[in-house]
Amino acid sequence: MSSALTRPAPISIDAYLEGETLTDIKHEYLDGEVVAMGGASARHVLIAGALHAALIPHARRKGCQLFIADMKVRIDHADQTYFYYPDLLLACDPQDREPYYRRRPCMVIEVLSPSTERIDRREKLFAYQMIPSLREYLLVDPDKRCVEVYRFGDTVRHETWTEGRFRLDCLDAEITVDEVYVDAEAL
Repeated sequence: MSSALTRPAPISIDAYLEGETLTDIKHEYLDGEVVAMGGASARHVLIAGALHAALIPHARRKGCQLFIADMKVRIDHADQTYFYYPDLLLACDPQDREPYYRRRPCMVIEVLSPSTERIDRREKLFAYQMIPSLREYLLVDPDKRCVEVYRFGDTVRHETWTEGRFRLDCLDAEITVDEVYVDAEAL
């Protein structure tokens, strides 16, 4: 006897958004499919917090909103819709003010983890490039000092930083690799 696996019926965007307001567990939305997110390590959380602390003065100076962990980014492309929860999301467009997500971020930051690194490097890199307003996508490795910056424009440029200062064009600012890892290296 064979049992065929059937794909569950797609969940509507409205049902997904409503469900996210009713639960403590975060879920990403992949064009009708909902996927629960796992927890993060102490190093992951400390790095995200250090990035937020380093970037928030620059975000305020530029009139931008810097969100940590709980704000979704919405991507609409080719009749498909995706919602992700990046570790940090920088939104500078004053017209982009939905209560539960942003559509036009300037920068997205993901702190890598073993369970999501492949998704962050492939699926999300591809999906985030579909956002016309996105200028920078950062990948931060929590286990070794390495900050990768993807810069979007006419071409995609990729830079890797293990020491020193790196520039963030969205904020017209520079921060150091030391600022990113200051708390995590104390573990």
